[in-house]
Amino acid sequence: MLRSLSRFLGGIFDWDNAEARLINLTKECEDPELWNNTAKAQKLLREKSYLENSIATVKHIEKETANLIELFVLSELDNDQSTINEVKKELLVLEKSAKQKEIECLFSGEADHNDAFLEIHSGAGGTESHDWASILYRMYTRWAEKHKFKIEIVDYLAGEEAGIKTVTMKITGENVYGWLKTESGVHRLVRISPFNAAGKRHTSFASAWVFPVIDDSIEISINESDLRIDTFRSSGAGGQHVNTTDSAVRITHIPSGIVVSSQTNRSQHRNRDECMSMLKSRLYERELKKKEEKINQMNAAKTDIGWGHQIRSYVLQPYQMVKDLRTGYSSPEPSAVLDGELDEFILRSLEAKMSGQGLEPQFDTE
Repeated sequence: MLRSLSRFLGGIFDWDNAEARLINLTKECEDPELWNNTAKAQKLLREKSYLENSIATVKHIEKETANLIELFVLSELDNDQSTINEVKKELLVLEKSAKQKEIECLFSGEADHNDAFLEIHSGAGGTESHDWASILYRMYTRWAEKHKFKIEIVDYLAGEEAGIKTVTMKITGENVYGWLKTESGVHRLVRISPFNAAGKRHTSFASAWVFPVIDDSIEISINESDLRIDTFRSSGAGGQHVNTTDSAVRITHIPSGIVVSSQTNRSQHRNRDECMSMLKSRLYERELKKKEEKINQMNAAKTDIGWGHQIRSYVLQPYQMVKDLRTGYSSPEPSAVLDGELDEFILRSLEAKMSGQGLEPQFDTE
């Protein structure tokens, strides 16, 4: 069923060579001298684990699909509608697993298998955009939960009346950055405003920016003299995600102008470590964008969150549609998308990126 996945040549999971590569990796990992180079050892072990899981998943799907098809044929001959319905349900589950594996075949970047930081910033517009930022936050949280990824709030600033001004979360799990790397950009919402008594239609903007968590396998050098480190009293909306402490840390990387902050740990030392991790991620992503010759500042605080910069539009009135402005793909079910059903959008954008079509957002006035 999934042999067609080998068309995504260049991805880390090349089905035609996967089993041979796994045999070689197993031999390399048995070398007692491997751990003399910790970074290399960790990289090989991650690839070995990924291939083992991928091969097992593909074989499982192929075996179960063949069994279900055989059962379906027999059930049709016996006119057993109950079993036919059960087989259809099982095939849908396998189809979902196959789609996920198809997406994972597109993860070929150096950091695609890493965890990720996701920043959400509200645009101009006060309460309207703050509310939209909180909706985006919920969308990505629901998406992460569906994939069984772990979420940790690193920084949080609530809106004055409602919603969120900015939030940074660390999402941990297998291939998180690979999944989310094409989600960076401005997101536009069109709806009847719940904050306007006249019931007028309103357009709001918020941005999402994704950066890989940098581990020991990727070297990022930072000169301490290029940093300005400030401490301050943390603030937030309270509740289970935010702790108010006197240990918040903000680090400014003077050459690039990148600013990162962390305030959810009670230890100033841990907040500083979290900031350094975020800073390395931001600098790494910045270099990636330079290599890709994309003129796209990844410092969201300096980005114009508005017209002409959006990657996706979410229209709730006067009609229902979510449209990706880079790939042209759209969904007539915004409620499902805002509840975390993002995989099809992610697949389309990854395919476009792999095919060399690029992912430049198009101007949209709908």
